[in-house]
Amino acid sequence: MERVRTILTHRYPYPHEHSRHFMIAVIVGWLFLLSSDNLQTLIMKLDKNFKWWSMYACLIGFFYFFSSPFIRKTIKPNYSNFSRWYVAWIFLAALYHLPSFQSMGLDLRMNLSLFLTIYISSLVFLIVFHVIFLGLWYLGLVSRMAEKKPEMLTIIQNCAVISIACCVFYSHCGNRTLSRDKSIDRRTASWVAFSLWRKQNEDNTLISKLLQHSNIISPVYSLWATFIGLYMANYVVERSTGTSTDLFKTVFDLMISVTLFVGRFDMRMMQAAMNKTPDESKSSDLLYDHLDGKDELWFDFIADTGDGGNSTYAIARLLAQPSLVVKSDDSRLIFPRGELLLIGGDLAYPNPCSFTYERRFFCPFEYALQPPAWYTPDHIALEKPELPLGVSELRQYSGPQCFMIPGNHDWFDGLNTFMRYVCHKSWLGGWFLPQKRSYFALKLPNGWWVFGLDQALHGDIDVYQFKFFAELCQQKVGEHDSVILITHEPNWLLDWYWGDKTGKNVTYLIREYLKGRCKLRMAGDLHHYMRHSCTESKEPVHVQHLLVNGCGGAFLHPTHVFENFKECYGNKYETKAVYPSYEDSSKIALGNILKFRRKNWQFDVIGGFVYFVLVFSMFPQCDSFRILHEDSWDGRVNSFFNATWNAIFEILEHSYVSLAGVLTLLTVSFFFVPTKLSRRRRALLGFLHAAAHITSAVLLMLLMELGIEICIRNHLLATSGYHTLYEWYRQAESEHFPDPTGLRARLEQWTFGLYPACIKYLMSAFDIPEVMAVTRSTICRKGIESLPRGGAIIYYVSVFLYFWVLSTPVVSMVFGSYLYVCINWFHIHFDEAFSSLRIANYKAFTRFHIKKSGDLEVFTLAVDKVPKEWMLDPDWDMEPKEPLQMSHTRRFPSKWRAASGWSDPTSVVRVVDQFVIPRTAVDPLLPDSAP
Repeated sequence: MERVRTILTHRYPYPHEHSRHFMIAVIVGWLFLLSSDNLQTLIMKLDKNFKWWSMYACLIGFFYFFSSPFIRKTIKPNYSNFSRWYVAWIFLAALYHLPSFQSMGLDLRMNLSLFLTIYISSLVFLIVFHVIFLGLWYLGLVSRMAEKKPEMLTIIQNCAVISIACCVFYSHCGNRTLSRDKSIDRRTASWVAFSLWRKQNEDNTLISKLLQHSNIISPVYSLWATFIGLYMANYVVERSTGTSTDLFKTVFDLMISVTLFVGRFDMRMMQAAMNKTPDESKSSDLLYDHLDGKDELWFDFIADTGDGGNSTYAIARLLAQPSLVVKSDDSRLIFPRGELLLIGGDLAYPNPCSFTYERRFFCPFEYALQPPAWYTPDHIALEKPELPLGVSELRQYSGPQCFMIPGNHDWFDGLNTFMRYVCHKSWLGGWFLPQKRSYFALKLPNGWWVFGLDQALHGDIDVYQFKFFAELCQQKVGEHDSVILITHEPNWLLDWYWGDKTGKNVTYLIREYLKGRCKLRMAGDLHHYMRHSCTESKEPVHVQHLLVNGCGGAFLHPTHVFENFKECYGNKYETKAVYPSYEDSSKIALGNILKFRRKNWQFDVIGGFVYFVLVFSMFPQCDSFRILHEDSWDGRVNSFFNATWNAIFEILEHSYVSLAGVLTLLTVSFFFVPTKLSRRRRALLGFLHAAAHITSAVLLMLLMELGIEICIRNHLLATSGYHTLYEWYRQAESEHFPDPTGLRARLEQWTFGLYPACIKYLMSAFDIPEVMAVTRSTICRKGIESLPRGGAIIYYVSVFLYFWVLSTPVVSMVFGSYLYVCINWFHIHFDEAFSSLRIANYKAFTRFHIKKSGDLEVFTLAVDKVPKEWMLDPDWDMEPKEPLQMSHTRRFPSKWRAASGWSDPTSVVRVVDQFVIPRTAVDPLLPDSAP
């Protein structure tokens, strides 16, 4: 049975996407191989010193929190790969300096130096191989299927895998050199580079004992050559025949997991200019009355489908069902499918384009209700409506139809994508699209009307649109008719919240032309559900009910920030229904503290850089060790916080770069606070926000400096200069590498000194803690002026590489805490606080029923939790499908259902609001004034 994890969500073409089970197995296996021979020694020689365990806890903790957003996920490859390799690099570089590895008899320098040597050799070898292969392709000696060039990232990953595999083999099995009874000649001299790597006490493992009677040459070299050969064979076969043997991919999988627009013109004016009918109120491009003749009508309303994926498909699946059976209290309610679907804008996020419209909007609806067999995605409708075969006019069409208005996101490209995909296409999945313009009027049965208004980016309608609806109210809408008015933005809520007054043309239309006939005003934009109803009043009631339902598929917005809304159009309103509830909305905001960085890992770059600038002038803290001179823990804590305050005052008094960063942060924090608050409150809140970041940055700086100072004083860092690891490598090479043929000297001569120089500087670049500690010691002895400019740059870059990892989890937690306080205490940042959480749950749509009596029943149906896993619906798959059968006539129209049947939207949907709008009473003594 076919199953998908996240439906319709764009997946990046990342070839090495491995499961978490492989990752766990590889990590556990690698650690076991490294420590199995030393397990007893580890238990016997564990370091009991508290400061080392504290450093281990801090190091591992910070690195875990930095990596936590990427665990069990495959994120955009460029940052995901970078973060994994970056963390592995600096984590290992710091870890092998700590003493507990030496106390258990495991010297990581052997593995690290071997890894770097094999890595460079593999990289050079594979690059040369690819250059030769591409040269043969250019000459026409290999298949033209080899035209695709190899990606450098893939080569780098493969070299790392080969190097790790050889290191793991060497650590556990040793490396038996050439048989002692054979002399080394020129034929075997080329193998010396790997055969000389011999582990002391190499006969301590079972595999080494099995090899002691064999005359094989260098198992490490053999393993390396095997992997290189597998890679070359896989590459040649894949490029020459078009098929892959997957040999190297299998090794790879088992060894490691690497895994605004501002308009130049108004499109609404262009639509008015293109209208062929002088009297717009009679234009068939804007006014549709084909549903007027029905006795009753079911129709739906949704808005803000923009995010696509699971949430949008969940709602589309509910809309597409022939009927929904919902339990309400002790009764069962049956809802037939809506014959009309109204969508209130923001069809795709974040900006309108072919990709977002097709993948995030059209695709979920096409899976829920398939378009006709003759439909082609590239078709452009010139003369709408393009009716199905056998249907002569729109009144005869019995399938579901759809009308929609654009939202602010749809206007970011000047309405170009909306016009192409809505006004010039005929099908949204199985919903027919008769619409020709971005605004419209629908005449429904029993005196009901729907006005769909296009507010563009200004939150209001233009004069041409106003003229059309004003003339319609005067000439077509009866005195006792009822109007449902749809806009994208809920101006009544947003104007109250911001203390503003927008949508003046819409307000004038409601007051002066509809004159009490507007029974319901609906909008989206805010991604929750709220309904307010007018209380009894002696004043004229302009709008009876105000309804917001933006739960069509976008992230959730809070409801509790609008709890105090009471008045609109001079009338008093009371809250009748809220989804989610005020209490639930307030609790959801807690996720900003706990989940902000997991949901917003892109914030790393900004946050880490800002924190580093704040404390740039404070590096190094040469006297940081004095904090530990106190005898008691209370004294040490007090000394630590005193050092924090002293550092903050030093920033303000003596620094330049850090002071500029502090002033910039204070300014940005002030202007980031919404203008809803008074200037004094904005200043206070901005100052507290900036102060929290500054204090956190200084604390992290002191912790990092204290850790480096402890390692220096215990002779774990800054012992032999910048090239400690390379010097150890040269010493081990001279002891264990017999080179009777002078191969290394000739390699150095042939490569003009690049052979040892590349290894030397690569090892120094890897050993960032040593470089940082040596430079720090020089600065503390002689001052920063003693360093050349290049040395100072190297020092601050090495500091930044570690400080960035320490700071990114903290800056996210501080910023998330700020959003939590603002959203729950001050009711500000409602968009930022909830968009950062990206909550896909709490989705809803509103279903209407115009009864034969003329009353309008309104039901809002909701799904609390959206499924994340879907599978092919067996009922849909087994149902016979005729070639020209319309999908709305099928019993099971939707392709996917939830993988767990109990969590399918059709099983868990519930009614969260229900009310009735009675038809306007008609005085039999007064004739209707409508023509």
